[in-house]
Amino acid sequence: MIPWIIFAVVVVPLVVVAFVVSRRKTAAGEHAAIEDAADRERTEQEFAAAEAYQEAWHEADKERYHEERLP
Repeated sequence: MIPWIIFAVVVVPLVVVAFVVSRRKTAAGEHAAIEDAADRERTEQEFAAAEAYQEAWHEADKERYHEERLP
């Protein structure tokens, strides 16, 4: 009985603290600390290029689908 009480009092709080610390590090790592105008502009250009590529790919895929001969 005593080992279970020790387990509950010692190990469980340590696991909870480790989980909270890992979540805090992950949340801090997901957001850029400093983002200047040049970084924002570069990000916007990359998104615009990706969207243009996606649109071109969809058009090519539509053409390829209509040219495909189905049995």
